[in-house]
Amino acid sequence: MTTDTAHHYWNDLWAKSDATSKWAKAEPEVVAHAQSLPPGARVLDLGAGIGRHALMLADMGFAVTALDAAPEALAAIKSAAGPMQIDLVQSMMTDLPFADASFDHVLSWNVIYHGDEDIVARSIAEIARVLRPGGTFLGTMLSARRLPVEQAKAPGREISRNTWVFEGPGDKVHPHYFCNARDLLALFQGFEVLALRDQIHDTPGSWHWHLLAERTA
Repeated sequence: MTTDTAHHYWNDLWAKSDATSKWAKAEPEVVAHAQSLPPGARVLDLGAGIGRHALMLADMGFAVTALDAAPEALAAIKSAAGPMQIDLVQSMMTDLPFADASFDHVLSWNVIYHGDEDIVARSIAEIARVLRPGGTFLGTMLSARRLPVEQAKAPGREISRNTWVFEGPGDKVHPHYFCNARDLLALFQGFEVLALRDQIHDTPGSWHWHLLAERTA
C-alpha cells in the first residue's frame, strides 16, 4: 500500500488558493539562504505548491525547477510566473525525473514527511542523487515533539514506525512521518548537517525540524 497520498488533498486546496493564501508568502529562512547561493544556481523546489518559493527564486535570477505531484499547483505557478522562466515538472518525490547532480540546491519545505519511513527514505535518497557534491539542501521534517499535540486534537493510529494518520479535516488523514533527531540524522546519511533546530511554526505545538545540509561527495 502506498502512503504518499497527501498530494490528493493538496491538489484540491491548490485549486482554491490565490495570492492571498498563507501558502503564497515565502519563508524568511528560505529567502535568507537563497541570498547565499551563487548567481545562476540550479535550484529544485521539491513540492513547490503554488510557487511561493519558486517564484521568489526565479525573480532572484536562479535557474528554477518547480516540482509537485499536484497538477493544480503547477497550474497556479504557470499562471503567476508571467515572463519568468520556471521549469514545471509533475512527479512524485520518490522518483525524480532528473539526471544525477542536476542541481546546486534543493528546497523542500513541509513536503517530504508526507508518507511512511520508506517513502521518506526514498525521497531523501533521490534528493541526494540529484544534488551535486557540495550542493545544499534546505527543508523541514515533522518533529516527534508534535505528535502528542496531534494526538490531543484528534483520534489517530500509528500505521507503521513513526507514521501516523488522524481522523478529521485536513491532510493528516493521509500518512505523516514524525521523527526525533536521531532518526532524522540516520535518514540524512550522505549529508553534512550545517544547521538543525526544532521549532514551532505558525500555531502552538506545530513543531518542525529545520535542516540545512550539504551533500557530501
